[in-house]
Amino acid sequence: MTATTEMVATTQPPAAAADVQLKDIIKTLPRACFQKDRRQAWSAVAFSVAAVIVGYIGIATLPWFFLPLTWIFTGTALTGWFVLAHDCGHRSFAKRRWVNDWVGHILLLPLIYPFHSWRLLHDHHHVHTNKLHVDNAWHPWTVETYRGESPLMQKIYQGLRGRLWWLASIAHWAVLHFNLANFAPRHRAKVAVSIVSVVVFAAVLFPILFLTTGIWGIVKFWLMPWLVYHFWMSTFTLVHHTAPDIQFRPIETWSAAEAQLAGTVHCSYPRWVELLCHDINVHVPHHISVAIPSYNLRLAHASLMANWGDSIPERQFNWALMREIVDQCHLYHPESAYQSFADAQR
Repeated sequence: MTATTEMVATTQPPAAAADVQLKDIIKTLPRACFQKDRRQAWSAVAFSVAAVIVGYIGIATLPWFFLPLTWIFTGTALTGWFVLAHDCGHRSFAKRRWVNDWVGHILLLPLIYPFHSWRLLHDHHHVHTNKLHVDNAWHPWTVETYRGESPLMQKIYQGLRGRLWWLASIAHWAVLHFNLANFAPRHRAKVAVSIVSVVVFAAVLFPILFLTTGIWGIVKFWLMPWLVYHFWMSTFTLVHHTAPDIQFRPIETWSAAEAQLAGTVHCSYPRWVELLCHDINVHVPHHISVAIPSYNLRLAHASLMANWGDSIPERQFNWALMREIVDQCHLYHPESAYQSFADAQR
């Protein structure tokens, strides 16, 4: 984890300087940012469950030409389930660990996402955000790494860093989260429980869907909302830490304060997306401290903007932003942060 609630006070920030540490930034946040509120937490669960139910009622009952809209709505609402499980993974949902674990597992079951697998890999990302060769979320390859890969792997990387970015979350889910070798021996028993849970859930869900609705029912009720969910997961994760001027640092020059404050992007999305996804894209406070619950992110962001606003990258979600990222941010460059595939060939 990046920080804990014990590291909180309400002092004025020191002058922004190269020697600022993460704890200095955390000290500027109001204590209220870290307070867990049971009513708000469970109200968020009720809201997300209701939104998904509404989405599936729409899928089941509305005329076929409404399906794209109901898929988008339901997949986005399911992304809200992931965000609440994300709070559980960081222990910011409930005070009791077993509550976090149970709620996190249940919310991720329909997404076939093993909770402890995700939690442990995601904690690694927070500890090593934007650290070259160490961060496990959207880290850029170096030119040397890219040229050393097979033509097939180069093509796959080109697609996932380019116009097929929206599939990257699926690749990340499939390759990393079901392999026990990716986890320390002391964690493997928990990871195995999470993997078995989603396998059993899938073994029940998909036969029932097939027997009652056929192949089209699996596509209609599960696959299409699931693809929308992964579109948002890919997009959110990419935009959170990627811009032509956001640098990944080698271990020797990496700074936690720089990575979490200036290397984490605040991106504004349409309000309905932010509502259904519980403000997960108010993301800078979350990287300053994972102890902040999702319903307190905007309070924390306001404080950070008042004290450290000059260091926080801000973006507006639109096609121009995505085109800038997927057309330019391909390979690591030690001076200019990124270079495109075309530039690397020159």
